[in-house]
Amino acid sequence: MQHPLPSTLLILLSLACAGVSIAAPLTVPHRDISLEGASRLMDAAMATCHADGRVLAVAVVDRGGNLVALRRDDGVGPHNTAAAQRKAYTALSTKTATRLLAANSRASAETANLNTVDTLLLLGGGVPLMVEGELIGAIGIAGAGGPATDEACAIAAMDKVFQKTP
Repeated sequence: MQHPLPSTLLILLSLACAGVSIAAPLTVPHRDISLEGASRLMDAAMATCHADGRVLAVAVVDRGGNLVALRRDDGVGPHNTAAAQRKAYTALSTKTATRLLAANSRASAETANLNTVDTLLLLGGGVPLMVEGELIGAIGIAGAGGPATDEACAIAAMDKVFQKTP
């Protein structure tokens, strides 16, 4: 005669395993930069650069690297629109400001070839957008007068839009 415990144990184990797999989420909740947020960032970046008499192209990408919005001033070279978007994408993809990434890649033989990745642009002006420790997108600025100036405009825009409250 067969003892009922092994089959009961198997049923309980099966149910326990099924419960574990059902309890595991199939999606991950996350925040993303909105079109309104991107518009505010672009307005702030343009105001900051214009205050210094500079023109620019500015791009904002979402957490997936997709272009949310792009704006450029009259007279900005056409290559700057592509550069702004690539800077934003690079900052998002690497979770690193592009000016720092460029410096780090030049400093190490192990990362020197990052500049050969077609979608990355190792030139200052791209900054990841972090809100409460979560990556929600990135901003890229080009044409404002060089990598340091591009980055300064991006950071000033982020500081204006995402002000810290005490």
